[in-house]
Parts: sequence; structure tokens; C-alpha cells
Amino acid sequence: MRKLSCILIAFLYIVSCRNSNGNTDQTNAEELAFNYQKMPKKLVINPEATLIVEDWEAFKNLSSSFEVLYKARNNEDLILAIDDLIEKEKLLAKSTYPKLFDDFQVKSRQRVLKTYLLKVKASILNNQDTTDPTVEMLEAYNTFRNQLNVVVNSQLDTKLILDEN
Repeated sequence: MRKLSCILIAFLYIVSCRNSNGNTDQTNAEELAFNYQKMPKKLVINPEATLIVEDWEAFKNLSSSFEVLYKARNNEDLILAIDDLIEKEKLLAKSTYPKLFDDFQVKSRQRVLKTYLLKVKASILNNQDTTDPTVEMLEAYNTFRNQLNVVVNSQLDTKLILDEN
């Protein structure tokens, strides 16, 4: 009788463990769905900065890849867009910056953007929620674009500042 009750308890234990694992897989799939509706709007670059970046081919390619990202509606679209964005960001880092934007302020914002791009990719590869890292990455992209506006709007003549005569 003891052997039969031990076998019955073991059988119930195995069945109960199997049912609980099945439920968590379904809830994880629902939680990991990419919520594209939370994505922030893309920041507009002012007209002076737009004139400068028109000739910067690498920046235009990166911007067009972000347009593709805004059209992503699920994790599969997001994976393709992030891989493309990482490649475009590498090309942007290697490209020749316009003279006005060849500055540590702009390059540091780009590094932050790269960090968040890699964070989104890591979330995808680890099957974690991708919505929050994507929102953070888009905020970093908007900050990068805003830095271009700031650089154009706050040009100081260093000769006037350093001239002591």
C-alpha cells in the first residue's frame, strides 16, 4: 500500500509540474509581445541642421532605417529593423562628419544611441520584453537629433571670446 501511495504522489507531482510550466509559457509569450503603440514620435530637426545633414549620406541612411523601425508591428519586424540599425550606426561612426557636427557632444549622443541599440538586441536575443528598451532607444535617438539642433543653434565665435585686445 505504501508503494502504491508513493507512486501516486509522484505521478501527481509530475502532472502538476507539467501543467504549471505550460501556463507560464503562454503568459510569457503574451508579455513579450512588442507594443508599437508606446513608441515616442520622432523629433524634427530644425531647417539649418537639415541643410547640413542633407549631404551626410550615412545620417540619411540611419534616418531611413528608423522610418522602417517605426513601421514595425511585432518582434520579427523589430529584429530585422534593429539589425539594420546597428549596421547603419556602424557606418555612421566610420563616416566623415560635417564640420559643424564633428564634435564630442554629437559623437557622445551617438554612442548612447549605440548602447541602447545593443540593449534592444540583447532583449530580443534573451526573449525578454522589448517594448521598454525600444522606447529608451528611440528617446536616445531623439536626443541625438536634438543635439544636432543644439549645435546649430548655439554657435559661438571663439575668436571673439579668446581675443583679449
